[in-house]
Amino acid sequence: MSTLPGTGAAIATQVAALRDGPLTEPALRRHIDPLFSRALARPGHYFANHSLGRPLDRAFDDIAAGLALWPAELGDAWGPWLDAQTQFRAGVATLAGVTRADCIIPKTSAGQGLRAVLNLYDTKIRVVSTRGEFDSIDVILRHYHGRGRIDLSLVEPAARGWFATEDILKALDAPVDLLVMSQVMFMSGQVISDLPAIIAKAHAQGAKVLLDSYHAFGVFPIDLTALDADYAVAGGYKYLRGGPGSCWLYVRPEIVDAGAVPLDTGWFAKHEPFTYQRPDPPRFAKGGDGFLESTPPVLVPYQSLAGLEFTHALGVDRIRAYGLASASRLVDALAAEGVEAEGGRADMGAFVVIRHSRASELAAAICTAGVQCDARSQCLRLTPDVLTHAAEIEIAARAVAGVLASI
Repeated sequence: MSTLPGTGAAIATQVAALRDGPLTEPALRRHIDPLFSRALARPGHYFANHSLGRPLDRAFDDIAAGLALWPAELGDAWGPWLDAQTQFRAGVATLAGVTRADCIIPKTSAGQGLRAVLNLYDTKIRVVSTRGEFDSIDVILRHYHGRGRIDLSLVEPAARGWFATEDILKALDAPVDLLVMSQVMFMSGQVISDLPAIIAKAHAQGAKVLLDSYHAFGVFPIDLTALDADYAVAGGYKYLRGGPGSCWLYVRPEIVDAGAVPLDTGWFAKHEPFTYQRPDPPRFAKGGDGFLESTPPVLVPYQSLAGLEFTHALGVDRIRAYGLASASRLVDALAAEGVEAEGGRADMGAFVVIRHSRASELAAAICTAGVQCDARSQCLRLTPDVLTHAAEIEIAARAVAGVLASI
């Protein structure tokens, strides 16, 4: 992907030094760790990579460069600011398997993208979702239901909190307008492997499909075009190392080309917004730009581009392979300490899960012991990534076992 002028050489050079083939611990320590000197200077052992990704050093240089345009260029800064947004959209499109970058619409949260889709409809619609969606998605759907904007039906989890394909397919037997569901469940880490069949069934029923790809994007290869998704939301907060606000909405080309415009709109969605023409009714931009809103947060692309470039350069396939191996080593290390855990399998995302009725209490105690992790409901979550040293996996396993023994 393209980079900001004069800022991309270090990432490309360091990743190229790894050469082709599987990632190895010695090569990562030698060539990749120097790209993250600020994040790696933090004491302790970071296993919350599924929550907030560790930033590259270059992200801070990019943000400074974007901010410096303000006093230096004043109103003329809009040119390079919008160029950075274009680069962000192009980088996301390539990673998401999307052929048109204009169909990636920058958003500050996945919830903002969901609301844009819900507000496309002029009448009350029937929505099917699951009981396992992340809180922001779940809260919005419940609130819209409570306000009478949608009828909401939720699929319940089966064994171990996982969702059975047959239960989702059965929920689609009833009339439905929109299916909203995750590719990877944020609590259990379950990968919904039967998405093609589920999406095909929804389409056969005349419904559109919105995927929450947050815990898939950057963890393993995704292809929204091949999946035939109508909409998707995700972001770089976690695995793309882009920080808060680095999110997006995908709208399939056929929908934007049909002239769809959500109620969530603004002057950046206008045709040629900087001409300040005001036809009545408003004239919106063609394609995905018609889904833009008001003045965008201009520094978000700058905080995001280094992580996007790093992921492109390293390769999601290699990241996935290394992540699975590291998660599997963590599961084995925990087992050696007498702790049962799930992870490191093709049917799970990036994180390792330990199930416990006091997961939140455990997470707090483990963090106090120097190993950063978190919990969602009864699932304690830990994620090693390409920055995680092999020795840290053993340290984390011992810390978890020690805390479990203490309670």
